[in-house]
Amino acid sequence: MVIRELLAYIRPHRRILILGGLLGLVGSAAGLAMPLLAKYVVDAFGQNRSMAGPLLGLTVAVLVGAVVSALGTYLMERTGEGIVLGARRRLVDRMFRLKVADVDRLKPGDLLSRVTGDTTLLRAVLTNGIVNSIGSVFMLAGAIVMMATMDGVLLLVTLLVVVVIGGLTGLVMPRIQRAQKQAQEAVGEMGAVLDRALQAYRTVKASGAEEREIAVVAGAAERARDRGLQVAGWTSLAGVATWMAVQIAFLCVLAVGGSRVASGALEVSSLIAFLLYLFYLVAPIGQIVEGLVQLQQGLAAMKRIKEIEDLPAEPVGATVPVTVGAGDPVGVRFEDVVFRYGDDRPTVHDGVSFEVPPGGLTALVGPSGAGKSTVFALLERFYEHQDGRITVDGRDIRDWPLAELRATLGYVEQDAPVLAGTLRENLLFAAQDATEEELRRAIVRTRLDDLVSRLPEGLDTAVGHRGVLLSGGERQRVAIARALLRKPRLLLLDEATSQLDAVNELRLREVIAEVAAETTVLVIAHRLSTVTNADRIVVMEAGGVRAVGTHAELVGEDDLYRELAATQFLVS
Repeated sequence: MVIRELLAYIRPHRRILILGGLLGLVGSAAGLAMPLLAKYVVDAFGQNRSMAGPLLGLTVAVLVGAVVSALGTYLMERTGEGIVLGARRRLVDRMFRLKVADVDRLKPGDLLSRVTGDTTLLRAVLTNGIVNSIGSVFMLAGAIVMMATMDGVLLLVTLLVVVVIGGLTGLVMPRIQRAQKQAQEAVGEMGAVLDRALQAYRTVKASGAEEREIAVVAGAAERARDRGLQVAGWTSLAGVATWMAVQIAFLCVLAVGGSRVASGALEVSSLIAFLLYLFYLVAPIGQIVEGLVQLQQGLAAMKRIKEIEDLPAEPVGATVPVTVGAGDPVGVRFEDVVFRYGDDRPTVHDGVSFEVPPGGLTALVGPSGAGKSTVFALLERFYEHQDGRITVDGRDIRDWPLAELRATLGYVEQDAPVLAGTLRENLLFAAQDATEEELRRAIVRTRLDDLVSRLPEGLDTAVGHRGVLLSGGERQRVAIARALLRKPRLLLLDEATSQLDAVNELRLREVIAEVAAETTVLVIAHRLSTVTNADRIVVMEAGGVRAVGTHAELVGEDDLYRELAATQFLVS
């Protein structure tokens, strides 16, 4: 099964590979003629004949073999790069279509290792490993035929030695595959550990934890080194076995062949030619063994790639264009929704029920761990609920085509991620077709115009990795402007003002109120000051809904909400 998947990468390049293989065979055939031509040179020397003809033929064979082999090698390397490109595109395509639940479980550094390191191993096995091995088999067969014409007895001696040691080498191959898979996993783990530290680079610096993190990454690197040494050990053993096979065969042939020359059963020139063919076997046998080693490495890499490809992907549908003013506001309804992040995890939503009517501002409040952010994850269908019913615009969420559903929603995450690139690219990330006027209006509404005027290149200024050159509040406003440019029918804001100062929070509250007049806004808030003017507030606790009402109603009727408001000095 894995081999069939491996060969699937070759199929688009099979014509070039066949051409490269044929060129390799021609080069090999030229090399195969050299020992025979050398025999003619020796015979001509022994019989006092002119050696010009045999020497000319030998020279032509050398030149032709070198040029053709070089061309074949270039085609193989060129094809190898194409195979790696195809594998990476296929794997990246799969990764971006995985379900959020699976990506949350995986480690970014390990995913990066699969895209870079594992796909690179495929190039070696699919070009040098398989194609060159096939060419080497023909070379080996041709050499054996030529050796048979020299002396059958010496051929049997050679084959006996090669087969015995080759059988022993075959026992090593499965161990190479296991060791290689463990080595790639160790490299992936090292990448995950390094990624963990780099993602929190400032925290590492501020905590004075450089030495500790260096030690953690170094430990992972040492484990990768140890796994790599296992691969090197088994690979070296296979290579030594190949070298021993030829050397032992040489000694046996020299002993048996010498006695046959002494008895007159074999000419000296034939023994010399036979020995040359014997050493000629070193290259094809070595390439076959190397190909088998690379095949084991490739199979190990393919298994890791298949682990990603076998994960369930989200349904692929036609991309829904973002159209300004695409529809009326939509309502949301949760009916006895039950959800947990895994069968072995506690229940996050335990019979959650509430309704968000179309239009206006609805807020979700409650203590941490109440399940507020999970509401957004379920609406975006990052996760699927286990029981109950969720509807958007009166339609069961599972009946919506995924692309259409997400085009209907605008989502601002709690940490408001900003991607490396320019400010313009970040703002237009979710609405590539937005006009300059729409972009300008979104910038003004989110109070980003002052930022744009300060930046050296305005909208075309690079914001750095993860938007490091922007403040927390600026990143938050960029994320909100990006969502507004989609003109969503339902806007989801997760802690949209958590990093804003009081002045900008007040301004953004005005923006949210303005947007709520045009569409449905559902906001998660820990700072109740941002939602006191909400049309309705849903109070969540311990995976359920305990109260729904306006700020004034909840202050008078719900103890938990009154306590939350009191701690933030909104009530006495």
